Amino acid sequence: MKKRVVVGMSGGVDSSVAAHLLVEQGYEVIGLFMKNWHDDSVVISRECPWVEDSQDALIVAQKLVIPFQTIDLSKEYKERIVDYMFHEYEQGRTPNPDVLCNREIKFDIFLKTALRLGADFVATGHYCHKTETIDAEGRTTYHLLAGKDRNKDQSYFLCQLNQDQLSQALFPIGEMEKSEVRQLARELDLVTAEKKDSQGLCFIGKVRLPEFLQQKLLPKKGKIVEIPKDATIFERQLATASNTKADTESLSELATPYPYHPNLGKVVGEHQGAHYFTIGQRKGLNVGGSPEPLFVLATDTDENIVYVGQSDQHPGLYRPALFVTNDEIHWLRDDLQLTEGEEVRYQVRIRYRQELQEATLYQTAEGLYIVFDHPQKSIAAGQFAAWYDGEELIGSGVIG
Repeated sequence: MKKRVVVGMSGGVDSSVAAHLLVEQGYEVIGLFMKNWHDDSVVISRECPWVEDSQDALIVAQKLVIPFQTIDLSKEYKERIVDYMFHEYEQGRTPNPDVLCNREIKFDIFLKTALRLGADFVATGHYCHKTETIDAEGRTTYHLLAGKDRNKDQSYFLCQLNQDQLSQALFPIGEMEKSEVRQLARELDLVTAEKKDSQGLCFIGKVRLPEFLQQKLLPKKGKIVEIPKDATIFERQLATASNTKADTESLSELATPYPYHPNLGKVVGEHQGAHYFTIGQRKGLNVGGSPEPLFVLATDTDENIVYVGQSDQHPGLYRPALFVTNDEIHWLRDDLQLTEGEEVRYQVRIRYRQELQEATLYQTAEGLYIVFDHPQKSIAAGQFAAWYDGEELIGSGVIG
């Protein structure tokens, strides 16, 4: 009897080819399109791409001769993703809705829907793949590995999955290059073959973030304060991490954000709300006259101040370490979970497509410290740090 797979069809080329490959592999395939937005009280985008996307997904399903359905998850998406985004930005944090979409929507609500349809697996068009090993006692461990196409590797977006979710997931295009996916789509004469990759929130489309945030987070004028490169607050963290003792006090000092204060710099402009900005941001400041471009170093949403510095080499943009509280630590490989006092070497990234960075993870009673071999640019609270052992994603956590 054929195994049944429900594939999330977004109307793009990746999920289209994923569905085709599953048919070729002998699965019973059902295509499912997720409608994630129709709330008129908040305009996500002036465009309405989901209508066209759903039509393209239907055309592909008809071409592949597989059943196709559309499910409305807009209520759950608003509660779990959009409201989360507003709350995080309001607190001066930088959320990653795509990671949450995979954890909360695709591999929770969507997965449960698929199981109700009698599915053995769900499949997506992510550029990653999984393997499994069985130990001497018969226990299966699932491994999430980077995709073959390193420029498109999307394992980072799946960093919050667990073993149970991974056991029921298939990633058919993980062993392919993007160019191979498009070529196969052309050979199959799929309507999505030349379609541009989607931008913005998953299954929704491109979001104009300032406009989006201003619908719920009201403008509030405040000062933009420029911090000089030689400010004394940078001295304590510019020592190399290799000279740091692995005690909690030293680790905490390395991971604590710089203590900015208006007296450290000068007022160079005015903004419409500190909650609209994130660390490392360059556009949208509307401040001219400086010899080098200004970048956001920090935001203080309590005092409504945006701190900036000149050039992308400003020391305020770089930190040697970060901290994840215990309740925000997630181990995809729970068999490798650290216990208090343990440390381990892994490679870490704090944003999609960032090159993996060598680091040491220290588990303490308070939480997990990640100390990089080299200071990292634009570490922002609310982002996800994901740690790898080579190609395998081991765990992740929300930066505090």
